Amino acid sequence: MTDVPDIPVRVRPEIAALPPYKQGKQAGSDAFKLSSNENPFDPLPGVLEAVRSASALNRYPDATAARLRDRLADRFGVPSEQVHIGAGSVSILAQLVLATSGPGDEVVFAWRSFEAYPWLAVLAGATPVMVPLAEGARHDLQAMADAVTDRTRAVIVCTPNNPTGPIVTQEEFDAFIDRVPSDVLVILDEAYAEFVTDPASVDGMRVLGNAGHPNVVILRTFSKAFGLAGLRVGYAIGHPRILDAARSASIPLSVTAQAEIAALASLDAEKELLERVSVITKRRDALVAALRDLGWAIPDAQGNFVWFPLGDETMAVAERFEEAGLIVRPFAGDGIRVSVGEEESVEKILGIAASVVQDLPEGHAGRGLA
Repeated sequence: MTDVPDIPVRVRPEIAALPPYKQGKQAGSDAFKLSSNENPFDPLPGVLEAVRSASALNRYPDATAARLRDRLADRFGVPSEQVHIGAGSVSILAQLVLATSGPGDEVVFAWRSFEAYPWLAVLAGATPVMVPLAEGARHDLQAMADAVTDRTRAVIVCTPNNPTGPIVTQEEFDAFIDRVPSDVLVILDEAYAEFVTDPASVDGMRVLGNAGHPNVVILRTFSKAFGLAGLRVGYAIGHPRILDAARSASIPLSVTAQAEIAALASLDAEKELLERVSVITKRRDALVAALRDLGWAIPDAQGNFVWFPLGDETMAVAERFEEAGLIVRPFAGDGIRVSVGEEESVEKILGIAASVVQDLPEGHAGRGLA
């Protein structure tokens, strides 16, 4: 076997050493794909028809997605210049990091959290500062505030935290933001906001409505609750000059006309959306309760997924799930994230989980009180 040749051009060494983003594994027709936090329901009523009507594929889309911006501005009661549309919330996150951070700067976030955070910082030339999660797989906002230095340009707070599930409370965030310098960008990543049922959770729109926090930008997406993962459309709400900087760092025309039209049609179907979200959150809560009854120490789950803290057993347990036709998302050395998918998948999850928990040693982080 021959060695893979070196890269034939000059590439930044930190990029050459960076592993590419690894998508959740695809599933065959006989398996449940529970690896990517996708919505198990088909697109909302009217969406497919609206997308089919967007047939002018020879024309460029509106670069600003103005109709969607205006619709979201009306929805949230803000001027349209305080709304920015991107090809998924992660693309806006990348724009914000690029706009604020470069060589010598730092980007602070909890870990483990969304796997894109470290490499987005590295792509910008900045240093990722990873603050360990607190007990219960929750953000340690006091430690994150302590980690802010003169070099910090951005702080990312993911709530509910992907992949572990717990929220940041409004009280915690209010105390945290008071400690962060006003010229440091705070990105409140609320990709799973629609699934939150805990009334204590932070609400990004409430934060933006409070005077004195123009350095906060909130991120949301149509990929999860709205079921448009395949079309890539998300949005940010925040100070217009911060969003202008993000737009300057964006790839032009990255939001397709089909994505904008699908998002608009999805907003028209809010009643059906809320019904579907309720089904998923009830399924999630029932799954968490059943797993805890089996003896698992499952963190609070407020997204559309649950977290198995498995440590060194992660990859072996992921194989057992896959053998049972359940494609899950393992994070080697940490744990497994399992999306809340079709109802038919729940019993299979519980069956594997019941057999696995008995094999975990006493005192293992994954074992709770059965």
